[in-house]
Amino acid sequence: MQRLTQILIGAAFLCLALILSLTIWRAGGGWGAGVSGFVAAMGVLGVVYLLVARGLDLASLRGELGAIREAHLILTSQLEKVDARLTEVVETVTVDALRRSEELSSEVHMLEDTVQRMAEKMEAQLSSRVASAPMHAFGHSAQSEALLDTVKAALAENRVDLYLQPIVSLPQRRTVFYESFSRLRDDSGRVMMPAEYLSVAEPEGLVAAIDNLLLFRCVQIVRRLAKQDRKVGIFCNISLASLSDEQFFPQFLDFLSANKDMAGALIFELGQSAFSRRGAVEARHMARLADLGFRFSLDKVNDLDLDYQDLARADVKFIKVGAQMLLDQLEETDGRLVIKSLPDLHASDFSRLTRRYGVEIIVEKVESERQIVDILDLDLAFGQGHLFGEPRAIRDAVLAETDPPADFMRASMRRAVGY
Repeated sequence: MQRLTQILIGAAFLCLALILSLTIWRAGGGWGAGVSGFVAAMGVLGVVYLLVARGLDLASLRGELGAIREAHLILTSQLEKVDARLTEVVETVTVDALRRSEELSSEVHMLEDTVQRMAEKMEAQLSSRVASAPMHAFGHSAQSEALLDTVKAALAENRVDLYLQPIVSLPQRRTVFYESFSRLRDDSGRVMMPAEYLSVAEPEGLVAAIDNLLLFRCVQIVRRLAKQDRKVGIFCNISLASLSDEQFFPQFLDFLSANKDMAGALIFELGQSAFSRRGAVEARHMARLADLGFRFSLDKVNDLDLDYQDLARADVKFIKVGAQMLLDQLEETDGRLVIKSLPDLHASDFSRLTRRYGVEIIVEKVESERQIVDILDLDLAFGQGHLFGEPRAIRDAVLAETDPPADFMRASMRRAVGY
C-alpha cells in the first residue's frame, strides 16, 4: 500500500512539471524555456517527493513499532498467565504428593500394626501347642523335620513369592482378572509348591502366616494397578482361620475400610468345602467385608448342585469349576445334553441359572483348544488355565515397592515361626 502511494505521488509530481513546462511554452517562452522549466520543476518536485517518501517511511516504521509494542504487551500478559498457571500446578502437585505420601505412610503403619499382632498371636499359639503337645508328637521323620525347618526359614527370611495367573473373558480371551498364588523358596532358590509344604505347615499353624502375607501383597498390588489405571481384579485366597481370627480380622477390616476404593478389584476366594464349613463368626466377617463392597468366589467346586440362594446371600459372585470335571458331568439323556448332578436342567441353561442369582462361572484348568470348543457351547463367560497363561512371579522390584518394609516383615515372621 505504501509503495502504491509513492507511485501515485510521483505521477502527480510528473504531471505538475509537464503542466508548468507547457504553460511557459504557451506564454511564448519557446521550447527551450519550456524544457528548462520542466527540468527545474522536476528538480524541485523530486526534492519534495523524497521528503514526502521519507515521511511515509517514518510513519510506516512508527506503525510497525506500535504493532510490535502491542504484540509485546500481549506476549507479556500471556507469559504472566502461564507463570501463574505453572505456579498453581506446582502447588497442586506438591500438595498431592504430600497427600499420597501421607496415605502410603498410613498404609504401611497399618500393615506394620496388623502384622505385629498376627506375629504375636502366632507366637503364642505355637508356644501353647509346643507346651501342651505330648512327647510322641515330636516324633517327626528326619525328612519332615528338615522340610519344616525349610518352611520356617522361608517365612523368616520373607522368601514368599507372589504369582499371578490371568483369567480371560470368553471367547475374546482378554485378561479381566488375575488369580494370586503364594510360593515358597528354599535357601538355594528352588520354588516349593503348596503340595510339598502344606503337609508340614498346616499342623504347625503356619498356613495362616502364608495366607495373611498373600492378602497384604494382593492389597498392595491392587493399589499399584489402580494407580496405573488398569481395570483388572485379583482373586486372593482367604482361609477360614483368617476369617475366624478375632485378633487379626478386625485389623484387616480396618485396613480395607480405609481403602474401600479397592472393593471392585479385590475378590476373596474360598474353597467349596471351606465355605460349607463356615460358622457364625466366619459368616459374620464375610458379611462385614461384603458391606464394604468386596466380593467372594468359590474354587475347588466338585458339586454343581449348589444352593445358589445361599451363595447370593453370602455375596458369592463367582464359582470356579474345573474344565475336565465339568465336561465329564455332561451326558446325553433323551436327546438332551444335561449335567449329571442337575439332570432336569439342559446343559446350556446352567449359566443362565447361576446368573439368575448373580453368580458367574469361571472354568479353570483349561488345557486344550478342544475343551474350549465344548465350553463355548455352554455359554460360559470366563476361563483360566495354562492354555491362557501360566502363573508368573511378580518381579522382586515390584514387590519391593509394594511390600511393607522388608526388615519389619522379616522380624515379624521370625517371631511367628520361633526364629
